Amino acid sequence: MNKDEVKLLFNPSGQRGTFPKGTVLLDAARSLGVDIDSVCGGRGICCKCQIRCAEGKFLKQQIDSLYTNLSGRNDVENNKKNLSRLVEQDYRLSCQTKVLGDCVIDVPSTSQVHKQIIRKEADTKIIEINASIRFHYVELDSPDIDIPKSDMKHLLDALKTQWNLSRIKYDFNLLPKLQKILKLGDRKVTVAVFGERELITIWPGFHDKAFGVSLDVGSTTIAACLSDLSTGHLLSNASAMNPQIRFGEDLMSRVSFAMMNSNGAHEMTRAIRVAINNLLDELVGKVNLSKDNILELSLVANPVMHHIFLGIDPSELGGAPFSLAVDSAVSTSAKTFGIDINDGGKIYVLPCIAGHVGADTSGVVLSEKPFESEQITLLVDIGTNAEIVLGNNKRLLACSSPTGPAFEGAQISCGQRATAGAIERVEIDPISLKSRFKVIGSDYWSNDEKFAESISSFGVNGICGSGIIEVIAEMYLKGVLTSDGVIDGNLAQHHSSVIADGRTFSYVLCNFDEENGDKRRIVITQNDIRQIQLAKAALYAGIKLLMEKMNITTVDKIKLAGAFGSHISVKHAMILGLIPDCDLKNVLSIGNAAETGARIALLNQNDRKTIEDVVLKIEKIETATAEKFQEHFVDAMAFPNKVDSFPLLFDFVDRPAEKVIKKLSRTRGRRN
Repeated sequence: MNKDEVKLLFNPSGQRGTFPKGTVLLDAARSLGVDIDSVCGGRGICCKCQIRCAEGKFLKQQIDSLYTNLSGRNDVENNKKNLSRLVEQDYRLSCQTKVLGDCVIDVPSTSQVHKQIIRKEADTKIIEINASIRFHYVELDSPDIDIPKSDMKHLLDALKTQWNLSRIKYDFNLLPKLQKILKLGDRKVTVAVFGERELITIWPGFHDKAFGVSLDVGSTTIAACLSDLSTGHLLSNASAMNPQIRFGEDLMSRVSFAMMNSNGAHEMTRAIRVAINNLLDELVGKVNLSKDNILELSLVANPVMHHIFLGIDPSELGGAPFSLAVDSAVSTSAKTFGIDINDGGKIYVLPCIAGHVGADTSGVVLSEKPFESEQITLLVDIGTNAEIVLGNNKRLLACSSPTGPAFEGAQISCGQRATAGAIERVEIDPISLKSRFKVIGSDYWSNDEKFAESISSFGVNGICGSGIIEVIAEMYLKGVLTSDGVIDGNLAQHHSSVIADGRTFSYVLCNFDEENGDKRRIVITQNDIRQIQLAKAALYAGIKLLMEKMNITTVDKIKLAGAFGSHISVKHAMILGLIPDCDLKNVLSIGNAAETGARIALLNQNDRKTIEDVVLKIEKIETATAEKFQEHFVDAMAFPNKVDSFPLLFDFVDRPAEKVIKKLSRTRGRRN
């Protein structure tokens, strides 16, 4: 890169490129296929193309991003009307802003044409209700001038005589409104008591409705559910992108951001807490409630997100020995973290297991309860970092593997997150080697006559994680790929779907409508396959380590958790070797089990004690220092694996013939 060029990274898409200084940001975004809305065509009229520069040092991308690397506001931006339409003060119009130096650009959801589809739907698991917060209706004695006693003392005495609750503590925030509430209720009130020891709020008269929220704070998305604390009934759920993406796509990028920026950890903490408060607004808005009715939150998160939410610098998690500041459960006032619920509201954070196996994994364990079964169960929560638990009622092991963001569409040439227009299902014809596919937002396959009309409002934009898994597995099954992951370039002589791409070859998944002047293609490159190989090898190597520690060669059941695990084809995942050989009917997608575990902990205080005890018994395996991890990793680069034969899988699907690619004689560096 010469001195007249600058590097740009756009989040949350992860698209990046190099451009001449002075390039208009909107033009750069469009050339990369970044999703930015602009109804007025870049004239600065609609104000829909708003972006923000994320300041800080981004080591992984080698970008020192500064707000001053953007041109100053011009007359169009300084227009009084336009200034008033900015979502935030530091937002800029990408159509009027030129890039003068390296920048990381955050594209907020309000500026995206295709809004993110968050696939962390709430599970419907039946949960036994034994909430930590109980309601008690009491009737207080009238004040007596001859018996000096405060109204709070009257209340505490009533709780003791009518409910046998003694030594109850209370927060000062209750005192200013106590007497007003007593008057409204004619000295008859309902109180909420936490853990039979702390008075947290008071209502006039009889009251039996209060609510709680369970949260799963992932590195990419946040999922939240609002539940009735008395009945356990799920009232509403909501999800959002984690705004921390602008600080880094993966966990280590965010740890680096905290290390390299003096206020970095604080910025990320503020961002996640604001996002949670916004989600709470959405949850209660759906059912017309006040946030004052929310009395407790339960939360799960991976260790980095866990520490950032708690306000703890995650830097120590960036290197061995990956020390947690705290691994036990946290139970305290929600006000401590700036969470906007009832003044007396509480928050419970599930315990972490190890340095890179967090409270989210504890949630999965609590939801699926492998510790109660004799069967050997493998639990895998696939994200930018995969958490793995293996075992039964006799022994449980856990580890994490750094899979990276490739499974979510990042680092893939035509990859994207799960939005409308993203390819999510793929089939390849064994004869012609042409593909048909389905996209998010349409019920039709691409070869259906109704397909074009069904996608007319959003088009085909790229390929998301589930689609990437399917297309590469199909390429392997249909002979386009060797078991080593090399695209067979010899096929280009007879099949238009295989094309030369420099020194390697690519597979054409989709050709756009060239009649309309759009000559773009969605392709799977050799590098894309390499990225998936690296990610799946890291995952499988972690699993193999645990299996060796358990002294087993097979598992009885596999459960895939998380948004990605819930939407991939388990057959195609096994074909690629993401997971070990197993009877396919025993391979299950279990949805967002981490959030389900958080909801179980919210509604049943006994289960809190259960998971706190179980976590202490889980054996932690550190993949970063394990001697055989690299050996397993190398073996797992092959499809499905270099040494493991997968007999159960290939009883179900035909094993492709082993291929040896003959070296082609062609011009070096040629491109189509």
